[in-house]
Amino acid sequence: MEFLWGVLSSLVASLVGVVAVWFGSQRVRGWLVAWLSRLTGVGVVRVYATQSLANGALGNDLRRARWIRAYVSRGNELTRDSFSGLWAGGSRSVQVDLLMPDPEVADADSWLARRDLEVGNHDPGFGGGLLARQVRANIDYLCARIAGRTEVQMRLYNLPHFGRIIATDNVVYLTVYQDSEHGRNSPCLVFRRSSPMYDLCLRLFALAWSDARSA
Repeated sequence: MEFLWGVLSSLVASLVGVVAVWFGSQRVRGWLVAWLSRLTGVGVVRVYATQSLANGALGNDLRRARWIRAYVSRGNELTRDSFSGLWAGGSRSVQVDLLMPDPEVADADSWLARRDLEVGNHDPGFGGGLLARQVRANIDYLCARIAGRTEVQMRLYNLPHFGRIIATDNVVYLTVYQDSEHGRNSPCLVFRRSSPMYDLCLRLFALAWSDARSA
């Protein structure tokens, strides 16, 4: 009996280990997420623990997009690899609408000032207007890159903003900002076209766009 229990316990331990590895696989997690998405109708197709982990897939989706809408906070990713192909120009023309915070709204009640203080609670480098200066630098960079590009438009908003939205004609990437983390370290979810969350993100973008001023 002791021998039999020993064999059974070893088999159970091995099975538990295999199941743990199986569920820990990113591909398997993707299959499970897709299955649950179809089952519940939510429309989520991918989940990333942090926004930075999603950037590779984001770049691939942007290269296939027919149109792009980006509602961002600091806008760092707009100046990096995911979007670099768009600003390089070429024969492929894609309609791009960009929403950036308005760095000229300097009062303490502005969303940008409040977010600067919030980030400063966990990153001492912020809290003194640094966020607004970084946003202004990114706007200057983008204006230089898109000068003369009629298919690219930028507007500046001053609204409460709790997540980054990057949408294409097929998917939307939603980063849910946390008050104790930078956006790049916050979770990112990807929703398919015509799902409830995809439609909600587009509605939020349209509302912010209608209220923003031209850059």
